[in-house]
Amino acid sequence: MARERQNGTGGTELGTFLRAHRNRVTPEEAGLPVGPGLRRTPGLRREELATLAGVSVDYYVRLERGKETNPSPSVVDALARALRLHPAEHAHLRELVVRGAGRAAVETDSLPARTVRPGTELLLENLRPFPAYVISRTMDILACNPGGLRLFAGMADWPANRRNVVRYVFLHPAATKLFDDWDEQLRAVVGRLRALYSLEPDAADLTELVGELLDKSPEFADLWERYDVRWHTHGSKTFHHPEVGDLTPGYQSMQLEGTQGQRFIAYYAEPGTPDHDKLVLLDMSGAEQKPASPVEGMH
Repeated sequence: MARERQNGTGGTELGTFLRAHRNRVTPEEAGLPVGPGLRRTPGLRREELATLAGVSVDYYVRLERGKETNPSPSVVDALARALRLHPAEHAHLRELVVRGAGRAAVETDSLPARTVRPGTELLLENLRPFPAYVISRTMDILACNPGGLRLFAGMADWPANRRNVVRYVFLHPAATKLFDDWDEQLRAVVGRLRALYSLEPDAADLTELVGELLDKSPEFADLWERYDVRWHTHGSKTFHHPEVGDLTPGYQSMQLEGTQGQRFIAYYAEPGTPDHDKLVLLDMSGAEQKPASPVEGMH
């Protein structure tokens, strides 16, 4: 984690974000002429981005180095356009500026509560046979119905306090074969975690998980450096499940209001379809081998 500790302030994190995304935009994508000779910069040069955003080179350099942390909204929008940011990335850039300028305080003294409300647990049970689960802001599985855990092949073999979606995607041997678009799964979970970490770099729950994954997964480390903060909240996902075969259920992710970052994720399929039948089988097999509550042993 030593290389990330230097990013412990909003200003430096702002610079890290700008540098990572500057390196991803080519001159051709930005509509700039490419001169002769070899470019040492993988993406745009600082002076090129400054010109595109309509700011001085000196001002932009100070932004990247964390010496300037309070650009105006118009400058932020101009940088977003020049960097060709996705709306989610644009919103994150604005948030970094707010944090870096000290206009919003982030409380990291206490860890988020891990308790799942009884009403939410009742919803999990009544959604069966549709797989559903509740995750923490760091994507620990806090509660689930039988199919919700069984969907992640092999996850039930891990102790309850190790069941984490990011950890599973990167470190569980079954994950590479389970997800049809494994690479996209990697990008999505890293994007959500990266966005949160950049706003609370000293939070214990985040630093512990990020440190573990940086040490154990080269794929995680590479994606972490890219600083992609996009993720998905709904759609469909194809699984190659060792128990029930191939299935492509729809899914919806929802923020649980009144909690510290908990989210509710549910998968579904039309009754009478093969995918629905396979979700029923997952639910039945999960119920037969009902795991201990994921909340037990979490700390």
